[in-house]
Amino acid sequence: MSTDLERALEAALFAADEPMSAESLAGFLRDAPLGEVEEALRALAEHYERRGIHLVERAGRWHFETAPDLAHFLRREREQVRKLSRAATEVLAIVAYHEPVSRAEVESIRGVQTSSGTLDVLMEEGWVRIAGRREAPGRPTIYATTPAFLDHFGLSSRRDLPGLAELRAAGLLDPVEEAYEDLMGEGSDPDREDADEV
Repeated sequence: MSTDLERALEAALFAADEPMSAESLAGFLRDAPLGEVEEALRALAEHYERRGIHLVERAGRWHFETAPDLAHFLRREREQVRKLSRAATEVLAIVAYHEPVSRAEVESIRGVQTSSGTLDVLMEEGWVRIAGRREAPGRPTIYATTPAFLDHFGLSSRRDLPGLAELRAAGLLDPVEEAYEDLMGEGSDPDREDADEV
């Protein structure tokens, strides 16, 4: 490593308040050629692979982060993070896999009513955002995930979400299959609540 471009990119990313796209970095470095910037970013990422910090790309934006295997050395007492309710976890998964999605579509998939507080909690966490309005009667609000969601869960893009085979192998699919059967009327649970708690 040690081309002037790599050094300039390293300095810019180190000083940046938030992750930056290759396009932003090219503009910041007085219109450096985008192809050269992307190549230099990949070279830097490779250089940092075995270091205490890594240069990573998430949702098309680059930033430095602590190497995952060293994070435990840096943990300090933090504010207790609010634990998501089961309803909020379900809603987050539905938004992630089906975005952009309306509240009515979330409710249709879950089979129960979703309180507005559930989506509010996910937006407060910065994982879900309002993505606009659906071109349909009533113009319902639609929701999508954010770059902060990808960053928190260590995903480069939504394509990195686990597929059916991975979920099944992890033993996480059985409750989903039961919920699907309930939704399709193959086995309804009369005791299931109609509203959720956050």
